[in-house]
Amino acid sequence: VQLQAFGGGLVQAGGSLRLSCAVSGSTFSDYGMIWFRQAPGKEREFVAAISRGGISTDYVDSVKGRFTISRDNAKNTVYLQMNTLKPEDTAVYYCAADSEYRDGRRGPGGMDYWGKGTLVTVSS
Repeated sequence: VQLQAFGGGLVQAGGSLRLSCAVSGSTFSDYGMIWFRQAPGKEREFVAAISRGGISTDYVDSVKGRFTISRDNAKNTVYLQMNTLKPEDTAVYYCAADSEYRDGRRGPGGMDYWGKGTLVTVSS
């Protein structure tokens, strides 16, 4: 199973980016999908999650109202729309697939597969 995240880049504070994570090699709809991020010198942290069917979502408080996670099971892709970006959002963003996902499960332990990450840099 491969996860490939892309869409990162350099953006000014207040701007927007959309990350995508394409999954291949397995049945995409079998997995809850989660976005994590890791800033320099910090631990990897949960950002957002979406259930297998896309009905249920979960966000860390710091991104609520600014980020939106969604998925297209026909395209085997999960998205993270990031609006009103702040310098503290600067991090490498990773997508992960979780076959045991349930509401409230935030990892990072227990993930089945990880993508390689995409760098998001927000300048002030």
